[in-house]
Amino acid sequence: MNSLLQTLYHIPYFRKAVYHMPTTENDMPIGSIPLALQSLFYKLQYNDTSVATKELTKSFGWDTYDSFMQHDVQELNRVLCEKLEDKMKGTVVEGTIQQLFEGHHMNYIECINVDFKSTRRESFYDLQLDVKGCRDVYASFDKYVEVERLEGDNKYHAEEHGLQDAKKGVLFIDFPPVLQLQLKRFEYDFMRDTMVKINDRYEFPLQLDLDREDGKYLSPDADRSVRNLYMLHSVLVHSGGVHGGHYYAFIRPTLSDQWYKFDDERVTKEDMKRVLEEQYGGEEELPQTNPGFNNTPFKFTKYSNAYMLVYIRESDKDKIICNVDEKDIAEHLRMRLKKEQEEKEDRRRYKAQAHLYTIIKVARDEDLLEQIGKDIYFDLVDHDKVRSFRIQKQTSFLAFKEEVAKEFGIPLQYQRFWIWAKRQNHTYRPNRPLTPQEEAQSVGQLREVSSKAHNAELKLFLEVERGQDLHPIPPPDKTRDDILLFFKLYDPEKGELCFVGRLLVKLSGKPIDYIAKLNQMAGFSPDEEIELYEEIKFEPCVMCEHLDKRCSFRLSQIEDGDIICFQKSSPIQSEEACRCPDVPSFLEYVHNRQIVRFRSLERPKEDDFCLELSKIHTYDDVVERVAYKIGLDDPSKIRLTSHNCYSQQPKPQPIKYRGVEHLSEMLIHYNQTSDILYYEVLDIPLPELQGLKNLKVAFHHATKDEVVIHNIRLPKQSTVGDVIDELKTKVELSHPNAELRLLEVFYHKIYKIFPPSEKIENINDQYWTLRAEEIPEEEKNLGPNDRLIHVYHFTKETAQNQMQIQNFGEPFFLVIHEGETLAEVKVQIQKKLQVPDEEFSKWKFAFMSLSRPEYLQESDIVFNRFQRRDVYGAWEQYLGLEHSDNTPKRAYVNQNRHTYEKAVKIYN
Repeated sequence: MNSLLQTLYHIPYFRKAVYHMPTTENDMPIGSIPLALQSLFYKLQYNDTSVATKELTKSFGWDTYDSFMQHDVQELNRVLCEKLEDKMKGTVVEGTIQQLFEGHHMNYIECINVDFKSTRRESFYDLQLDVKGCRDVYASFDKYVEVERLEGDNKYHAEEHGLQDAKKGVLFIDFPPVLQLQLKRFEYDFMRDTMVKINDRYEFPLQLDLDREDGKYLSPDADRSVRNLYMLHSVLVHSGGVHGGHYYAFIRPTLSDQWYKFDDERVTKEDMKRVLEEQYGGEEELPQTNPGFNNTPFKFTKYSNAYMLVYIRESDKDKIICNVDEKDIAEHLRMRLKKEQEEKEDRRRYKAQAHLYTIIKVARDEDLLEQIGKDIYFDLVDHDKVRSFRIQKQTSFLAFKEEVAKEFGIPLQYQRFWIWAKRQNHTYRPNRPLTPQEEAQSVGQLREVSSKAHNAELKLFLEVERGQDLHPIPPPDKTRDDILLFFKLYDPEKGELCFVGRLLVKLSGKPIDYIAKLNQMAGFSPDEEIELYEEIKFEPCVMCEHLDKRCSFRLSQIEDGDIICFQKSSPIQSEEACRCPDVPSFLEYVHNRQIVRFRSLERPKEDDFCLELSKIHTYDDVVERVAYKIGLDDPSKIRLTSHNCYSQQPKPQPIKYRGVEHLSEMLIHYNQTSDILYYEVLDIPLPELQGLKNLKVAFHHATKDEVVIHNIRLPKQSTVGDVIDELKTKVELSHPNAELRLLEVFYHKIYKIFPPSEKIENINDQYWTLRAEEIPEEEKNLGPNDRLIHVYHFTKETAQNQMQIQNFGEPFFLVIHEGETLAEVKVQIQKKLQVPDEEFSKWKFAFMSLSRPEYLQESDIVFNRFQRRDVYGAWEQYLGLEHSDNTPKRAYVNQNRHTYEKAVKIYN
């Protein structure tokens, strides 16, 4: 993608058009492809550092998984240009994409013996050129316009003239100003059943003349006044193999002699030889180390080669390579991007000066009141949401207190600062007030004293006492017998927790001594009975213990910074309406509370609904709540699938029925926790489904030329015989007493006949084809002089300079008898396959052993060839039928759910 974007950027006419696409200051780059592309191009033009593409990929609607997915550059180019073309409609730049990249060619079929010609005009934005078998671009164009003759069995049906000999081909009506050539470096190898990269040498000229040889590529309708002479502008290179590698581009921005290499964030000058000769591919010969000896030179394949070329028509050069400056860029865009640049510079300066400053975070009662019960429930405050001060380390603490006085309106004499400490149970609490000696230090010295507790930041709690008129008053003296406690109030009926204040209490005192004060803080009557609990910790589990009101704080091991939660002791009027009757149960509930986003497995990108659940909910609890939400009576028909945090997709395998104990396990993916679950509604309960085996069986009809796929669902302990019985209820048999058998077929070979007693639990139909067919009568009565042989279709193909056997079509069994000649066996085969005489006469017959053919003559005794038993597996000895494969090619499908190619999609 980087190489493609660099190439498009260096087509100034395209860049200017992107700048002129209407955007507003209210648009956001992550939601607007035009604005994201404008922003990217502006930064490339005016920044002196590399530019990230995250905003652009976000504007495509891509998530992290899409961004790292390997995409085809041609497909990405087409989809991006189509999106831009659509978004340019109705604007001043409408039609720019067509003007730059659109050409037209004519597909024609012309009869040889009658006056009839059929033509069809088509447009193109790029051309795919063959690399294999072509030495250079001109050879590829020659192949592109090569005439194909339609004759013999392949005659053309010319309407009223009937079947006619004809010639078929393609000619160009016009070429675009910017010609994009996609070189077919990657192709599918049917012999090896995989994608391969073509590293053959393939040359491309600096100047491309498409009018050569009197316009051999042009149609009669082409405008011959336009000179189709092109200059090479960009070479996109792939270095590596079919499964990955590195991408970069060579570009000459002004079509001068100077080339540049754009390799992600690195840009370097390059000479002509590196751009052309070294990107042709092919083989390279290492120089001999001992010239005096007659050594065979060592050659190695060059895996770096061009896969896309961009040419610009010479006559359009001045129009395409135009001037683009700030006046082409919208004012709001310039202002936005200059502001971004200033903010980036501020961050850089901030980072560079960070060692000179200390961050002091000051929490106050107001922060606790605002956060507890809303943003947080445990501990006292989220320090990321309190007021931060950036203070030079050499500043005195007194000067810092003066800044605090200005900020909060608290005079210096009324301020008392407490330092926070992280306890062994991982809670943060105010630990002790600063001493006068500490307050006499500089901010930097104080930070060093407290760095063990707070890392690089200094966290303080500002204690401010207020009188009845709410004005600040001096803080009370604190002795060794005084401790500072914080109090939270819980209302069971409302299910609410809030901060109500703090008190300086005596260690020797008892909670009962302070009941009246706590009732006053809570707004209760002075004699209200209350229960007290100490909030101790919340990770990894909640610990909140009842506090004995008649036991001293010292005996209860209460200390500075501890949190006491309290609630009314009176019984709750409605137990059913109250989810959590006391503080410990409420904190346990909050700790395990989890908002889960549920998505239908059919629409994995969209949230359907959200549910508030508990991490300790069981599997049954979760499916019951989902079923209730969607109005389903039977929760056991819900099947859940976990979320893959890396691919942002559902995991390949669903969660088994009661396969996990708690919701928390459903949401874990390696070391990450998700809040997404996928659901689907099944036809039958999941426990019943998990006890079943689903097999996809292809039934081949005995008398009709048809294959019907049946899904057979049976208990896992069932046998193949049970599958056959089930099939008999679904298929049309040639006669009521017909017997069926089940075969395992893979790559057009029969590997196994399943015995009826075999259990189906371990049968795999994901990679193997299961085929069911009637057993012919002749096979049921095999005599000692008969043999059942495998018969497969095959062709011979050349790959890597080697002859290879390629099987195709449907394999079958054939009964042969002792003494039968090939001529007699051929009669059986032709009758079975219903092949016309003319076509059948072209077929060849071979005895195949380990993919080596021994061709048979008409008089050869076939039975004798199948006497040997020295080959492992009957499928490796078969009668081969060699003929051309006229069956339609099937698209290749990778059945591995974990690794698959993904089509390029731009969602916005």
